[in-house]
Amino acid sequence: MAEVFIYDAVRTPRGKGKKDGALHEVPALRLLTSTFKAIRERNNLDTSYVEDAIIGCVTQVAEQGSDIAKTAAIAAGYSNNTAGVSLNRYCGSGLEAINQAAAYVMSGLTDLIVAGGVESMSRVVMGSDGFALFGDPNMILRHHIVPQGISADLIATKYGFDRSQLDAFAVESHRRAAKAWEEGRFNKSIIAVKDINGITILDRDEMVRADTNIQKLSTLKPAFEMMGAMGGYDSVAIQQYPEVETMQHPHHAGNSSGIVDGASLVLVGSKKIGKKLNLKPRARILSFAVLGAEPTIMLTAPGPATMKALKKAKMNVSDIDLFEINEAFAVVPLRFMEELNVSPDRVNVNGGAIAMGHPLGATGAMLIGTVLDELERTNKQTGLVTLCVGGGMGIATIIERI
Repeated sequence: MAEVFIYDAVRTPRGKGKKDGALHEVPALRLLTSTFKAIRERNNLDTSYVEDAIIGCVTQVAEQGSDIAKTAAIAAGYSNNTAGVSLNRYCGSGLEAINQAAAYVMSGLTDLIVAGGVESMSRVVMGSDGFALFGDPNMILRHHIVPQGISADLIATKYGFDRSQLDAFAVESHRRAAKAWEEGRFNKSIIAVKDINGITILDRDEMVRADTNIQKLSTLKPAFEMMGAMGGYDSVAIQQYPEVETMQHPHHAGNSSGIVDGASLVLVGSKKIGKKLNLKPRARILSFAVLGAEPTIMLTAPGPATMKALKKAKMNVSDIDLFEINEAFAVVPLRFMEELNVSPDRVNVNGGAIAMGHPLGATGAMLIGTVLDELERTNKQTGLVTLCVGGGMGIATIIERI
């Protein structure tokens, strides 16, 4: 297979995904278009060589519908040669876009692709595209389907993670993110979002709270306790996992990922095209993997996906210098570290989605840029990005800094 390289990675800041969020006035198309323009300008890129744009987006309706990938390529002034496709692998969509781009390049059939994701959660409400998986009573009853928050609480209950552990992890996520911003660790990839007059609307992640502490988090009510009891989801989960006699509900708004707006884009290509266009490779994509998992507990697949990607790369867990594990819920990275025996000082060293938010379709590509920037900053070599995915899936990608 041909080698595949990452030539650049950019992202917008993450804005609070509510009507009072800084990016609420900015449609998803403008967010995504800004990353397309940044990739072109930063690399003096002749876009006639960009063969495709692969974009992850979970809620593909209204402003985010009708193939926003091709629409953004047109809006950004890319060559008419650039095609575009939008995809949905739930929270793994942005990383899936990069993995698909890598597969095209590895096959030798494509040389240059932009891949990433977008989600405007303040303008296009999560779930407004319908819920074949989570809303069909027949699916729920026959396959013991529960909302992701219930799945997160099920993992915490089954594996013995209590609220104090989850809250401590959340506090650390904010502390690390605040320190990373203070030290300018995200500056290389961040593209400020501006209004139509060129005035900056947002140039840093909006939801990081440096003053978050255990005392403040202790005042927050469990987010999924009433849903579990009144909606009957606790019983559904326990039917599938009878060893769990009573569900605990330690997750709340403060130790779960925030709803945010944002976009991200990565320039992926072959060695040949890099030489032709005078692009400097920043990293090599070594391997990637996706796999399914049991759909009730749903969020446990990052570990197995990681092991699958490592096996394909002929690597071990100890070969990875830095991990980026999406903090959909605090229990997800905690269980990952326990399962794979990974120390916290190698995981999400600049904070994660609990502090900065999780813009669904964009997050995976954002994490690729985050780990790459940190590998370069610290002169380390290998990074692994992984996310849990709705319906019981996991996805992982391994990169090597050049």
